[in-house]
Amino acid sequence: MGSRIGVVFLYPGQGSQHAGMLHDLPDHPAVAATLAEAERILPGSAHQDGADALTSTVTAQVALCVAGVASANALLAEGVTPGAVAGHSSGAFPAAVTAGALTFAEALQAVRHRGELMRDAYPSGYGMAAVLGLSVPQVRRLVESVITRDEPAYLSIVNTDHQAVVSGSATALARLTTAAAQAGARRVQRLNVSVPSHCPLLTQVADAMADHLATLPRRPLLRPCLGGATGRLLHDSGAVLDDLARGVATTVRWRDGIALLGELGTTLFIQTPPGRVLARTAQVTHPRTRVITLADTRVTDAAALARVR
Repeated sequence: MGSRIGVVFLYPGQGSQHAGMLHDLPDHPAVAATLAEAERILPGSAHQDGADALTSTVTAQVALCVAGVASANALLAEGVTPGAVAGHSSGAFPAAVTAGALTFAEALQAVRHRGELMRDAYPSGYGMAAVLGLSVPQVRRLVESVITRDEPAYLSIVNTDHQAVVSGSATALARLTTAAAQAGARRVQRLNVSVPSHCPLLTQVADAMADHLATLPRRPLLRPCLGGATGRLLHDSGAVLDDLARGVATTVRWRDGIALLGELGTTLFIQTPPGRVLARTAQVTHPRTRVITLADTRVTDAAALARVR
């Protein structure tokens, strides 16, 4: 097909946060400016990255939004122009800022509201677990085998052919862990997430988010944005905002989306901080495509790689 997309920015979601993540952002004027803007919009948002603070789903999602926008702004300031952007779970909000569907202020306010709704819906007893080393059909069957009417669980994220995430009650996830180990899973890891995201348990949250985002203006997009619920590129801001609202209650089709981006000519994936999880999933799907992270690569070096792709 030839190169049509070029550079894609990847924005991680909840579960990737770590203590000190905002203090570890690239040392760049655009990062400093974005942190100062975040502090004006939402006092405290540029500094709340301690281990205790990040146990709150609200604080974690706000911090991830700040980190994603700040890092993307540094890349943009260095002349890196992405052909598309892709955010995983709550990472879809900073991606929407770079795409032009949201302003930074709108994204911070929306992601804080989202976190509050999620926290209030399931304050305890629920969560998410990643299953590595089993096929997606195997995970589906295991989920069906461990759930009960009072202890639900759902396949909520498909990252690669052999990496999926399940959301549900803590009891169901405990049974899933045992069943997956017996089925030969390489690992089952409870995520640092206290709510059952991306499944029907959050339908009311999705409805409330749709009401909130409906009040925002629709703008022409600067660049296409990957839809988490569809696994397809979205070219309209209304479609992006709908995906942001509904995505919290639907399965994230990350594998399909990353596969599509490769087919459309992506030559370089750049993951914004924190972590390397999305870079690894992109590399698994496209082993011959250049994949880097700002956790390991200076912004200026990333810009140089983008220019010579």
